[in-house]
Amino acid sequence: MRTILRTALVAFGIFLCGPGSAATASAQTSADSWPQRTVRLIVPVGPATAVDFAARLFAEKLGERWGKSVVVENRPGGDGITGVTAFAGTNDDHTLLFAHSAPVAVQPLIHEKLPYDPLRDLVPITIASDIFIVIAVTESLQARSVADLVAKARSQPGTLNWAAGPGLPQYVFAAFLKNTGIEMTSVAYREVAPLLQDFGAGRIHALAHSLAAVRPVVQSGKARLLAIANSQRASIVPDVPTAVETGFPELRMDGLCGLYGWRGIPDALRERIAADVRAIATDADVGAKLANAGQAARSSTPSEFTATLQALRERVAATTGAIGMKPGQ
Repeated sequence: MRTILRTALVAFGIFLCGPGSAATASAQTSADSWPQRTVRLIVPVGPATAVDFAARLFAEKLGERWGKSVVVENRPGGDGITGVTAFAGTNDDHTLLFAHSAPVAVQPLIHEKLPYDPLRDLVPITIASDIFIVIAVTESLQARSVADLVAKARSQPGTLNWAAGPGLPQYVFAAFLKNTGIEMTSVAYREVAPLLQDFGAGRIHALAHSLAAVRPVVQSGKARLLAIANSQRASIVPDVPTAVETGFPELRMDGLCGLYGWRGIPDALRERIAADVRAIATDADVGAKLANAGQAARSSTPSEFTATLQALRERVAATTGAIGMKPGQ
């Protein structure tokens, strides 16, 4: 009799709530019970990079919260395209992507075709960190500000060299040069080590790159930081102004890194993972470790991350248009 009564009550509850509510409850249960096994975190850059550092830090903390291992898998190559393509092809509900914004906001604008769909295969979950990007000059140039750099470049048109990290820094700095009407020669590098070696030796005069990469050259006395390109100053170099503060807002760019889910990831699970990352980002120890690595902890809701990426895509589109670049060039 009790069994019959319990069954009737459940059926009555479903009748009152309707099929939509039952589906919502099922999705919530699924989100609460995830993960059920090891989670892979694909990182589309190599080890010992700023993105990799943040990914490993969050992977460790997420593993503690979830009670399951979170394993970082580096898939470098093709300015992030190799790793993102691998993620898009996994079709696995226990694989996430931890990446900078370039695969979504930059690559679609400079490539005619990509082996992944940036709007369907990469579902934004949350921002996790903001890598500080700097504008620096070799000490031999004797420039003390961005305005000094502009003045020296104008007085020596075409004789100074510049380089930048892949993705956003490259295009933002190129647009800055065009907007200010100065001529500098761009030098491309496949790897950061020879770039930093040439920068320290004075063969590269100006550089737009991550603070983590450039700081050792600065500490050796061979280079000088002129500006932080991000919206806020970096706590480990608090005296260095932002690009906006120096009067050159066109150099502003944030080095956003975040988590992306697979196509079809339930909204409830996206919200839950984002909430877990927000909790980790507020941890003082995590914040200190990121700060020492030239980053800042940052988090968002899935909708906020989506809106941020859309705004960034629009800005990159305007930037590539300003320098006359078309997809495939």
